[in-house]
Amino acid sequence: MLKFDEKYCLDIFEQLLSVDSTTGFYEESQRQLCALLDALGYPYETVRKGGVIADLGGEGNALCITAHLDDIGLMVRHLNADGTLNVCPVGGLYPFYCMMENVRVHTREGKVFTGAVCRTPNSVHVTEEELRLTPPDFRSNVCVVLDENVKSAEDVRKLGIETGDSIALEPRFVYANGYLKSHFVDDKACAAVLLSLMKTLKEEKIPLKRKVYAYFAYYEEIGHGTTVLPADVTDMIAVDIAPTGPDQNSDERKVSIFAKDSRYPYHWGLTNELRQAAIEAGVDYVMDIFTPHYGTDCDPSLTAGYDIRHGAIGPGTANSHGYERTHVDGLRATYELLLAYLTK
Repeated sequence: MLKFDEKYCLDIFEQLLSVDSTTGFYEESQRQLCALLDALGYPYETVRKGGVIADLGGEGNALCITAHLDDIGLMVRHLNADGTLNVCPVGGLYPFYCMMENVRVHTREGKVFTGAVCRTPNSVHVTEEELRLTPPDFRSNVCVVLDENVKSAEDVRKLGIETGDSIALEPRFVYANGYLKSHFVDDKACAAVLLSLMKTLKEEKIPLKRKVYAYFAYYEEIGHGTTVLPADVTDMIAVDIAPTGPDQNSDERKVSIFAKDSRYPYHWGLTNELRQAAIEAGVDYVMDIFTPHYGTDCDPSLTAGYDIRHGAIGPGTANSHGYERTHVDGLRATYELLLAYLTK
């Protein structure tokens, strides 16, 4: 088994995190990705709505491996009379998982403003009972407070901020004792694993046993990331996080092979092939089922009508859609399973 380049993977993860890409706001992230693919020497095509499909080479019935680069976040719903921003979620972001996070507001004119997600009222010394007893809600008592001297909606509007502007959370990446803590481990850590695999394949000139594409999608968090596939694709593997929790087998230091998500069972035959590849390569894996609110980028391809076999794998990850945590061993195991499946 060719060694996992841990440093490269973590460096790429940090690079991907450095560019905001709340779902729908993808252009700068896509430019960054294309530059990385150019550096690796892979040809690629872009998707009209946003997304990049790289050609990894090989011959025969094509396999598409996908990881997504869009992040959950917020959007400006309207400007409040006191100069704060009323916001709505983009993707599955809940207010209790982003309280007091720093944010960046991206306007339609390309300006960027900083701020923070706050409760209203916002001081426990003044309104302890209300803060303690009333759940946070984007519609009524959670807003974004700008780092600007604004006191009214008109003040905010003069800055160039308006309804529909995109809001990204600060990732807050920390690496400690092998653990990665950050927003957007889902799914930028998995995209970094896929890019690490591509680097290994290119540098070591490893022959593939079939045609392979890598699809970096930008709309997974809202359910239509991969509705366009190359015509020769017969199989698809999504690389996504495997949430840990009660009744789950997933472990931050292992790769999960998904048997089912909230929508569909994964293809029995392809799932068995992934499992057998893990066994033969000695990869530390578990089988798991994800319900009731989980899906991957295989699902929209099936819904779009593609006649494909589908499977999914990924590193065990805690605190999904919050301040997430996984371990480098889980990333390594995901890399090892992909490498084993593609080459043996």
